[in-house]
Amino acid sequence: MAQFFQIHPANPQPRLVRGAVDILRDGGVIVYPTDASYAFGCQLGAKGAMERIRRIRGLDDKHNFTLVCRDLSEITTYAKIDNQAFRILKSLTPGPYTFIHEATKQVPRRMLHPKRKGIGIRVPDNAICRALLAELDEPILSASLLLPGDKDPMTDPQAMRDALDRQVDLIIDGGAGDMEPSTVVDMTQEPYRVVRVGKGDPSLFEG
Repeated sequence: MAQFFQIHPANPQPRLVRGAVDILRDGGVIVYPTDASYAFGCQLGAKGAMERIRRIRGLDDKHNFTLVCRDLSEITTYAKIDNQAFRILKSLTPGPYTFIHEATKQVPRRMLHPKRKGIGIRVPDNAICRALLAELDEPILSASLLLPGDKDPMTDPQAMRDALDRQVDLIIDGGAGDMEPSTVVDMTQEPYRVVRVGKGDPSLFEG
């Protein structure tokens, strides 16, 4: 049975944040809020937790997971970013965007598409998410909270509890979630390409 933490969306309680991070460090799978839709999350090195997220989502090994990071300096540890891309990321982070870049050797190979060595990276503008990242002191490996057969992400933490109580280790209630996931932009080649339209403005990458 999953634990259920009600964390204040503006002033996250440190005790609950530490408890959530302990679950991540123990190899657990959590559900947590971002500045777009809620997401599944686990620790970067937790192979078993990553496979659990794949099973819950019904994903194959070609799906790109996302590294949710604290800031740009952390992003550059895991993704190869040129000067032009860096300027764009600096202007749009934190925010509801996921950027796909070529991964560095710091990213485990099992996280990468068999043919395309790209990794999604993201810096959400959400107080709970920022608190989790600061306490964990490394990125959270994430995927949008979208269940098989569903068109839109789940938004109600109580409904998440009902649906996922025996599949995850923790559900964080940080208030109602957004129905839109992040906008995904592939920056591994030029021109950059919007591969999923979400909460972030896609027109910034048109033309």
